[in-house]
Amino acid sequence: MEQYCILVVDDDREIVRSLGKLLEREGYGVKKAYDDKEALDLLLSETIHLIILDVMMPQLNGLSALMKIREKNNIPVIMLSARTEESDKVIGLSMGADDYVTKPYNTAELMARIRSQLRRYFSLGSALSQNDGDTLKNGSLLLDRNTKQVTVDGAPVKLTATEFKILELLMEHPGYVFSAEQIYSRVWKEDAYAGEKTVMVHIRRIREKIEIDPKNPKYLKVVWGIGYKIEKDT
Repeated sequence: MEQYCILVVDDDREIVRSLGKLLEREGYGVKKAYDDKEALDLLLSETIHLIILDVMMPQLNGLSALMKIREKNNIPVIMLSARTEESDKVIGLSMGADDYVTKPYNTAELMARIRSQLRRYFSLGSALSQNDGDTLKNGSLLLDRNTKQVTVDGAPVKLTATEFKILELLMEHPGYVFSAEQIYSRVWKEDAYAGEKTVMVHIRRIREKIEIDPKNPKYLKVVWGIGYKIEKDT
């Protein structure tokens, strides 16, 4: 079973260190960033399931960073702030935060909020709970990691190695929108410079192979201006 990975973003290194240790004790993977640029770079290169984001940072405040994150990512974001005004919470939530926790926070409460957001986002039916590690299943779409085979309604689909890797990445996180840059950096294992067109071509080929009607896809969807996702199905 895949481990959830949490990105902690705060310019206060002591908070990042202590929160990182707490999360690791709870069994989470942890990535650390100390400003918005580091955070956005990690989102391109790593698989992140939830972000804990400080509101007050010197280079770019957390709300501005949240806006940038929301341009291409819809994973859960919990804001941390020393400010307790209700208006600040309302602004944070209205800009796309999933939850808002004030400092000093109760660690047990924070962990409970993290678990709640992860459950809600992955709907207890995501790849982390649907899949047995060797197979990924979404409706009648089945991907077998061992045999490297894909079937739709029981019929085999022939994919290239790269197409298989892209589909595997998307099926691991049903409902999650990956940007072209994220797909390129994770599948090709290199910087995503000028990779958008390459990803687009591969996505089109995959869709032609797994969809009955590629122009009205059931599984592989484009989220215009953001990226691509596998639509959740049962």
